[in-house]
Amino acid sequence: MGGGGGGIAKETLVEAALRVLNTADPFEKARLGDEVANKWLKGEIAAPYNDSVDIPVSDRPARLANVKLVSPSEMPKLGKGGSLQSRQAIVHSLVHTESWAIDLSWDIIARFGKQESMPKGFFTDFVKVAQDEGRHFTLLAARLEELGSFYGALPAHDGLWDSATATSKDLLARLAIEHCVHEARGLDVLPTTISRFRKGGDEKTAELLEKVVYPEEITHCAAGVKWFKYLCQRSKTPVMASDSSVPEKSELEEAKTTENVDDEVTQKFHATVRAFFRGPLKPPFNEGARKAAGFGPQWYQPLAVKDFSTE
Repeated sequence: MGGGGGGIAKETLVEAALRVLNTADPFEKARLGDEVANKWLKGEIAAPYNDSVDIPVSDRPARLANVKLVSPSEMPKLGKGGSLQSRQAIVHSLVHTESWAIDLSWDIIARFGKQESMPKGFFTDFVKVAQDEGRHFTLLAARLEELGSFYGALPAHDGLWDSATATSKDLLARLAIEHCVHEARGLDVLPTTISRFRKGGDEKTAELLEKVVYPEEITHCAAGVKWFKYLCQRSKTPVMASDSSVPEKSELEEAKTTENVDDEVTQKFHATVRAFFRGPLKPPFNEGARKAAGFGPQWYQPLAVKDFSTE
């Protein structure tokens, strides 16, 4: 996976990801991310990384200081979308979340891809996620301006990046917390948010959330589930099916093996969430969207309890 041959080595995907992360302006970050994503998806970036080069990833990506940051507990109530002020506040919150989602997607590529020797599919999946998040940010920011406000007009909190910091040394934890807890929580609340915009007479924002953001967020959750499973299964170092010394299994035996693997994966997920996430997961859960993303109630229902210590 090294760089090019003679002459100036071509930029790798990790190097490009770091350029995005080091871009402070969120609009330029989204634009640059889209450009890098298109190059990778078209095969114009040859290598995900250079084997012989280790590039440090900053603890925090570059960000403008134009958004007043407060703790989550100090955030003003967003309201239920009945007033213009409430709709502005909800969209502003979504814009801020998407701005961090861009950074999270490029960070997982730059921070973990080479270190964990991830396959090319990992890079491609999260490039697509990053491109989606940049588009969501740009569209929602434009909609916020149409509503008479702008990104930075209201306070915001950086809870998403706090979770990223806590999981910066553990890819399994990053996938579990950011993509299977936080993003899945987004799937739980988005239908209500869409309904509130509709009831408030804002069909345009409702359509944007329903037709663009919501279905793509399901695929982002799916990427988290997919690569969480991959890491769990890779750590088991299974015997290759091509090994002729392994006897063929009956369908019943195969089903039992798959079931055991699934149980081990969900148990690992529960342990990871309990180690890196404070408190229980909050129902109600959007079971349909979560199922579409690849994880059923056995993943999250056991975590929806008042006190882990009583389990």
